[in-house]
Amino acid sequence: MIGDLKLKYPLRNLILEKIRETNTLTDSDLMNNLEKEGIQITEADINKILLDLEIFGLIRVNWVSKDKRRIEIVSVSREDLV
Repeated sequence: MIGDLKLKYPLRNLILEKIRETNTLTDSDLMNNLEKEGIQITEADINKILLDLEIFGLIRVNWVSKDKRRIEIVSVSREDLV
């Protein structure tokens, strides 16, 4: 349960969908998008989910500045699958 909201859909999948909608966004934009939907999440939880998604090879996270990160979807071509 996040805040007063019970999630039936895993938060990791919701975050991945948000990133896929734009292909690239910053961590602060992601937090703002989640807050607009009424999902309160701590920065530590976001960091853990982003790390999991990066380990799975679904996203790439790069530092843009001292306190801002760029999150982007990893594209997979057919040649990579062979």
